[in-house]
Amino acid sequence: MRILTAEAMREVDRAAIEELGIPSLVLMENAAIGVVEAIGESFGEAESAAIFCGPGNNGGDGLAVARHLSVRGWEVRIFLVTGGRQLAGDAATQLAICRKAELAVMEVAAPADLAGAAEAAAECDLVVDALFGTGLTRPLEGLFADAVEVINDLPIPCVAVDLPSGLSGSQAQPIGPHVEADLTVTFAAPKVAHVFPPAADSVGEMAVTDLGIPPRLVEDVEEESGDLHLLVGEELAELIPERDPDSHKGDYGHALIVAGSPGKAGACILAARAAVRAGAGLVTAAVPEPILQTVDLGSIESMTLALPVGASGHLAERAAEAVLEAAEGKAALALGPGLGQEPSTVAAIRRIALECPLPLVLDADGINAFAGKAGDLAGRRAETILTPHPGELGRLLGISTAQIQEDRIAAARGAAEETGAIVILKGHMTLVASGTAVFVNPTGNPGMATGGTGDVLTGLIAGLLAQGLDALDAAVLGVYLHGLAGDLAASRLGEMALAANDLIEILPAALAELKGGEDGHDHDHDRGPERGHGRHPHRR
Repeated sequence: MRILTAEAMREVDRAAIEELGIPSLVLMENAAIGVVEAIGESFGEAESAAIFCGPGNNGGDGLAVARHLSVRGWEVRIFLVTGGRQLAGDAATQLAICRKAELAVMEVAAPADLAGAAEAAAECDLVVDALFGTGLTRPLEGLFADAVEVINDLPIPCVAVDLPSGLSGSQAQPIGPHVEADLTVTFAAPKVAHVFPPAADSVGEMAVTDLGIPPRLVEDVEEESGDLHLLVGEELAELIPERDPDSHKGDYGHALIVAGSPGKAGACILAARAAVRAGAGLVTAAVPEPILQTVDLGSIESMTLALPVGASGHLAERAAEAVLEAAEGKAALALGPGLGQEPSTVAAIRRIALECPLPLVLDADGINAFAGKAGDLAGRRAETILTPHPGELGRLLGISTAQIQEDRIAAARGAAEETGAIVILKGHMTLVASGTAVFVNPTGNPGMATGGTGDVLTGLIAGLLAQGLDALDAAVLGVYLHGLAGDLAASRLGEMALAANDLIEILPAALAELKGGEDGHDHDHDRGPERGHGRHPHRR
């Protein structure tokens, strides 16, 4: 699902009106109907609404909402907050209709009028914020800022039309005073402020409703810096490989996992077990010889291969030759978790990564082996997926972790372009970058901030690659499933007690729920507007 800036959404509207000939008033009516349907789903017992309408098209949306609620039997009280400005265009048309329908309209022309508006609004079951939409570019002041304060102080639920007033649709950072909504109903696609905190923290539950425009207008609109997409379970479920009744383990690929070192055998065990759970037909764990028995006992479904080591017990440089030989006949390679950064190990990692012809998941010390030399990876012949946390990506690009965190999207895009790889920048709302396109993952929780969860992700993606998914599909599906497994585990065990192994154990349930459309983030097509809590919109 696309995430749009306010500028891109204006282009979608323009194309719908000018190129397709859909009247703007029709779009406003469709928007209002979507808002009313979402209100009905979330507040089915409510019977009255206070609707604060601003001076522009967002106010026009609010006026249309008032009329549609009224014809459904609601008591509506309209508060027209214009600051002395006259409504124009479609908004003026909607106001004229409301007046002819004899709906109660109270003009709020000055701050002194707000006290009476607040008193009348507090008697309603909910308040609708239709002051300003996604196109706001400067902080609200004066009467409008005061109106926001009144709305926030009301002891009733708040529904925001398009975006909580006071936020800018194109920015994750709030630009000034803004409404704190319980439900936000936006149109056609989520905007940046709906998805990324801290702005998204004021959105509440989010519903994305249809404007009656062809989906291609949203999918084809161009963003100057590159496309943003929100991962949606319903779309990703289609990527889960099907199983032929007349099949065998050889049909589902053989994943090779090169990981672990003395004291870090668990990294390989977790990655190997995750690859098995992801559906790989066969998994071989190639490990330093001293930890072979530990890995054998820890991952009984996978096979093991001993690799030569140096005096420290870490991989010797000659281990690269053994891995390249072992790669023959395999379908995918995962390289890096827990290997360490001994000079001989780094040399082995670099040779394996650059010479192995398999699709590659490069993680942890695999990425560290290319610190400051990200461009070297661009020469790989096969698809590459990098799975860094911010510190590893900073080392790879030769910049600080703070610089990565200042603009995670730009950092992920830059790394993808420099390396030619799919880059998964882990963290809150993990990003998957492919060229200039960036996919935002809404699943996952703070309980996953514990050792080993990254190793699970590496093995999970390797298992998907082994079954024939291309790199981007394996990356986005793997990231979403990884977070969903974490969410399911946290719901049962709590976040504090969550361990990496819990994700592996619950991964079958995550796969089943995603495939069945019951992952808690998506509903079926026939259940009204796209709905979701926080950053989880649901597809119609």
